[in-house]
Amino acid sequence: MMKIIAFGASYSKQSINKQFAEFAASQFNDATIEVLDLNQYLLPLFTVDIEAELGSPAPVKAFLEKIDEADLLIISMAEHNGSYTVAFKNLFDWTSRLKMKLFEHKNILLLATSPGPRGAISVLEAAKNRFPIHGGHIVASFSLPNFESNFDRQRGIINTALKQEFDAMIELAKTKLQ
Repeated sequence: MMKIIAFGASYSKQSINKQFAEFAASQFNDATIEVLDLNQYLLPLFTVDIEAELGSPAPVKAFLEKIDEADLLIISMAEHNGSYTVAFKNLFDWTSRLKMKLFEHKNILLLATSPGPRGAISVLEAAKNRFPIHGGHIVASFSLPNFESNFDRQRGIINTALKQEFDAMIELAKTKLQ
């Protein structure tokens, strides 16, 4: 049975990206799904001085263990000022110091959403370019704009055109994972 690890790349307790990642994971039947909360992996801001003092903190190792368990990672990227959130970037920096190819041989379904009309497309593109450098294989990607207008917690994507595009992306991902 396929193991899916899903998370939103944010510390927000009400993260729309965590909700979106969880929704995407629910589209895969016959899979074990674990949704991570990045608040479980709190770390000091990365600097080489702090790394020299602390070594590799336990949350870094715990996050890497979760990544290693996955057959499929579903990551929904939150965007702050066109880039990664500080929360995700810090975890990413710490983790890549311990294991540069932290996504090594991992299939990734890469998502993004935001309250605005661009749907966090800038951070999605940055991650699509960066994650393969760290060993990840992007099987598909999707950006959902205007989250509050286009998503319902119970029904999922409510905009017909976006739902069709999302469903096609999920089917493409499933095909590539067979």
